[in-house]
Amino acid sequence: MIKLFRSKIVLALILMVLVLLFGVIGYKFISDFTWIEAIYMTIITVTTVGFAEVRPLDADAKIFTVFLIVTSVFIFGFAISVITEYLLSRNSLELLKKKKVKKQIDHLSNHVVVCGFGRNGMQAAEKLMAYNKPFVVVERDKEIVDRYSDEILFVEGDANEDEVLLEAGIDRAQYLITAVPDDAANLFIVLSARQLNKNLFIISRASQVTSLKKLEFAGADKVIMPDKIGGDHMASLVVMPDLITFMDKLSVEGEHTTNLEEVEIEDFVDQIDCSSIRDLDLRRKTGCTIIGYIDPKGNYIINPEADLQLELKGKVIVLGRPEQIKKLNQMFQIG
Repeated sequence: MIKLFRSKIVLALILMVLVLLFGVIGYKFISDFTWIEAIYMTIITVTTVGFAEVRPLDADAKIFTVFLIVTSVFIFGFAISVITEYLLSRNSLELLKKKKVKKQIDHLSNHVVVCGFGRNGMQAAEKLMAYNKPFVVVERDKEIVDRYSDEILFVEGDANEDEVLLEAGIDRAQYLITAVPDDAANLFIVLSARQLNKNLFIISRASQVTSLKKLEFAGADKVIMPDKIGGDHMASLVVMPDLITFMDKLSVEGEHTTNLEEVEIEDFVDQIDCSSIRDLDLRRKTGCTIIGYIDPKGNYIINPEADLQLELKGKVIVLGRPEQIKKLNQMFQIG
């Protein structure tokens, strides 16, 4: 629809230019005006401002003037109507789009709220999309919102404001990722979010080491320093390059490259006996290997023994090739 209106606007502009050219050339050759006089007569005629004529017009010039006035009134009227209709329809479309986005956000729960859509926020969004995890991005830069709004749910505004966070469904969200470059802004966002949702798991970005404790004190569950992680990673590639390269290949990027999966014990309960890791027997059934266990209290056990007793609220971390992970998900309807 927008493209149709734009084509109409182009047509209207072309017609307006043609009318002006027609008037200038007509006055030049019918009344033998100079080019300046012809331009002046054309402008005061098509705009109907009522200024005095350059010189008295003969019968032919008067007939030409009448024709020029009628033609220009229709063409300029058409141009004004097209531009007005375009502006009104654009506002209406934007309003409808905002209502649609608000309705989608209102239906979300246990989702992720991402504050800031810079480099780190964009990477977080890409990862969440790879996992099909519902999320909403809070971003105040309208240009960024307009550029990516067809792919991502955005709330335009300052994440420091409670109303904006509530619009993003912070009170129903499960996670908050605040990736704003300014540590002070992240601190205020964490404080506001913690007040609005006591059960929220908050992950905050930090640029300065001095901000770590402040963000944790404000209510952040995890504080990440991207620059520090990047530096450590580059140094590790020098010290133990093969190990780090192998670990990089375990990263989850999407449906066809998944190497690691986190599975809740509840997903197995109704299908098999899951009293212990041995009972699960995932290696024989799917080819996947259990490399870790997280108990309900959040304690991590790396490379757990086969006889380790599993608890209902616990989770297992499994390692496998993409086709093995896919087989695991299909066999136990995990998704």
